Amino acid sequence: MSEPTLVKSKLICVALNDAEQLKRLEAIFNDAPYKKPPTEPVLYYKPRNTWSQDGAEVEWALDFEGKPVDAMVVGASLGVVIGRETCRVSEIEALETVAGFTVVGDYSLPETTYFRPDIRGKCLDGSAPVGPVVSQLSAPNSVEVVISVNGEEQSRFNYANLERSVETLISKISYIMTLQPGEVIAVGFAGDRSPVAPGDRVELSIEGIGTLVNTLGAKA
Repeated sequence: MSEPTLVKSKLICVALNDAEQLKRLEAIFNDAPYKKPPTEPVLYYKPRNTWSQDGAEVEWALDFEGKPVDAMVVGASLGVVIGRETCRVSEIEALETVAGFTVVGDYSLPETTYFRPDIRGKCLDGSAPVGPVVSQLSAPNSVEVVISVNGEEQSRFNYANLERSVETLISKISYIMTLQPGEVIAVGFAGDRSPVAPGDRVELSIEGIGTLVNTLGAKA
């Protein structure tokens, strides 16, 4: 079977799917402006301009005046590559719609709130590398996602700690939007993003898929 083709269309990311992070934030979510913790998946988009690939340089972000920002962070997730048009699929059938799995990186500005979508922080050009390959996994809910910066491990997130499973997310998302072949769902990031600096070499690894490697560009 040939490797599934990724399509630069919908890259849907799931926030707050780290069960430990969600528990830590419970008191905050019970206060204004949230008033209560989320009861459904919290989603955000990485649009077409953000898509990138293994080996590419990630540009250091600029502010609205064209000056380099002070800080950036990176998160890593298992990427679920959709294999066929998927609309309103059940959890039982959800994995049948998957063509394979890959690694997704999310380079962004540090998050201070989840109340509104962070368009400025999440939609940076070239900030969502995907790769290095699309592979098959027998147990996507038990992978471990590892982030290393300049050879030093920064984060290790085991998917046994997901708030919602891969199957649950595919099903729920398919009830609010039709998913097309080659589109990707990033199903879960560790709650604490890893800080990065200009020139850093970042490795995002999932056993069974491989390591997605990118380098941060210099401050302009």
